Amino acid sequence: MIVTVTLNAALDRTLTVPNFQAGFRHRTSESLALPGGKGVNIARALKTLGQPVIATGLAGGKTGLRIVEDLTAEGILNDFVRIRGESRTSTAIIDPTSNTQTEVNEYGPAVTSRELHAFMEKFAYIAKGADVVILAGSLPRKVKDGLYKEIVGSLNSTDALTVLDTAGDPLRMAIKAGPGIVSPNVFEAEALIGHEFADDEDFFQAARQLGKMGAKSGIITSPSGCYAFIPDSDGKSKVYKVQIPPLEPISTVGSGDAFLAGYVSARLSGKPSPDCLRHAVACGAANTQKYGAGVFDPHDVKRLYSKTKIEIREI
Repeated sequence: MIVTVTLNAALDRTLTVPNFQAGFRHRTSESLALPGGKGVNIARALKTLGQPVIATGLAGGKTGLRIVEDLTAEGILNDFVRIRGESRTSTAIIDPTSNTQTEVNEYGPAVTSRELHAFMEKFAYIAKGADVVILAGSLPRKVKDGLYKEIVGSLNSTDALTVLDTAGDPLRMAIKAGPGIVSPNVFEAEALIGHEFADDEDFFQAARQLGKMGAKSGIITSPSGCYAFIPDSDGKSKVYKVQIPPLEPISTVGSGDAFLAGYVSARLSGKPSPDCLRHAVACGAANTQKYGAGVFDPHDVKRLYSKTKIEIREI
């Protein structure tokens, strides 16, 4: 069983607005509303890939009620702690004429210590016997930056693979607790490492640095693929570069979440690291061909997998 944690769940609205310009009135040509937040998006993608998954986290107000109801309608097993504050709404405006994407994300609700305690009790129960625990997304207001570090530390004595996908201080602190996988995007990794990446060598070194900071494996996602540091079962370490030819995207919202779901799914299926990474890149690319975060056609994944190219270096 895979458990995804979304502490700052959202209702994600995707609006298609041709010739979008700030300051003018527009009408949408298409719209979609789905439960969101990174962990929720990952759960949706994992379900598409046929993996058993349960989504948990915090959800509040009428928006939170809709998130839970819509997840249930999608057939995604979930068990969220209800809070008093209103869960956030995130809006993505897609302009197909200029191929641009504008995102507006609310901060989300403040969470009380009592509500957080209730979540931690529920999480401890749900996570018993989990094969993988995925901690994904931002933390709500008034939740300490070290919460993910605390959770990762509490899972280190179990057999669960811990996966961390967050940014800023929560990432900087939690990586020290030794998560199994960290998966920042380029900008998040540059902020963590402390400098911009100019070429392949910079990316390879950055992926290795994630390991030196505490992560057992580090994967940096990029628009064209990923760079990864993954130790082999025989103790040898390798760095990988996986790329896919550019695609004309419909929407890139949630492609990183689909990527991570693809990697975890392949890893649970016992695939070797190169295949896991290629499958992850194919899932992320397939997500760009659909509206909705974590939404893709498995047939697209198979087709795009064959287009991926991988470079492997032993270190």
